[in-house]
Amino acid sequence: MTLIERYVAAWNETDADARAKAVAELWTEDATYTDPLADVAGHDGIAAVIAGAQGMFPGLVFSAGEVYDAHHDIARFTWHLGPEGGEPVAIGFDVVKLAEDGRIRQVLGFLDKVPG
Repeated sequence: MTLIERYVAAWNETDADARAKAVAELWTEDATYTDPLADVAGHDGIAAVIAGAQGMFPGLVFSAGEVYDAHHDIARFTWHLGPEGGEPVAIGFDVVKLAEDGRIRQVLGFLDKVPG
């Protein structure tokens, strides 16, 4: 599974224990996540942001967008949030910095389209 597939899967995980495990496997212990709505650090903070997003948008799922690019220890990609197989209600652009072990150390997120 690619980084983006694992990232999207973590954001779609609705079981709290499975989500915590996915976050721990994907992010470093001191990882940070920052977007216009959140600024958190650590596994618990990241898992809480994911749970919060799921609570705000029940029944919607995250999927990979069209853009993926990487160099050195940095990757960028777009993602969509919407009904499964349907038109996205939100589109974002994330930049991630990876640790030496391949886990995510930092996420800087941008929201390109939000529900109006």
